[in-house]
Amino acid sequence: MNPSPIAGFWTLFQKEWLRFWKVSVQTILAPVLTALLFLVVFAHSLRGHVEVFPGVDYAAFLVPGLAMMSVLQNAFANSASSLMQSKMTGNIIFVLLPPFSHQEFFTAYLLAAVARGLIVGAGVFAATVWFVDLRFGHPLWALVFAAAGSGVMGALGIIAGIHSDKVDELAAFQNFIILPLTFLSGVFYSIQSLPPFWQAASHLNPIFYMVDGFRYGFFGVSDVSPWLSLAIVAASFLGLSFLTLWLLRTGYKLRS
Repeated sequence: MNPSPIAGFWTLFQKEWLRFWKVSVQTILAPVLTALLFLVVFAHSLRGHVEVFPGVDYAAFLVPGLAMMSVLQNAFANSASSLMQSKMTGNIIFVLLPPFSHQEFFTAYLLAAVARGLIVGAGVFAATVWFVDLRFGHPLWALVFAAAGSGVMGALGIIAGIHSDKVDELAAFQNFIILPLTFLSGVFYSIQSLPPFWQAASHLNPIFYMVDGFRYGFFGVSDVSPWLSLAIVAASFLGLSFLTLWLLRTGYKLRS
């Protein structure tokens, strides 16, 4: 009997799911607590002093940004850390030896990263909904940007995990690329409050469009058109996906 064409994908996906789910205190609860601390500190300090959107409390403005930041960072961390750990311990050989196609490999790692990102994002909302009065103006937009954004970062995490040979290299990728881009994406502010130069610079940051589009799903207000944001996020996802599939197909730093 021939094996199911999705058997390889499902096996890899289950492995990746269990990898983060079995240590959910570290992979899910810890980022939720971090986002909650950000909310407490910034909302307590700036509530009543800052009104980013008319009629929107600053704490309410902050929650979607924190949730999306958590989604993106954890989607990246899931795929990147999984590949890095497998390469360091040598058990990557057990993934490469079976006849998995590179499409199965990519899809399994990507969807596991998306799953962790969305679960953490849902956890942030569950922990913060008691403190703010949120409204969902366009929930479908929020869901689309959460899924697309976590897909972008999951694919980027696979690329970083493949390219990195040491923990230091992956840490540098996170500290000097992912962390600055997420913090400077409008999580804590609207880019309309920035000087013209920094507004223009923010438009070069693809994560800005993910956060801005996601926040539009709640308030119906955004710094740029959600359709433009969606087009840029979709283009980023397609570009990173093609690059990741090419790296997997050629075996770059995996089979050589």
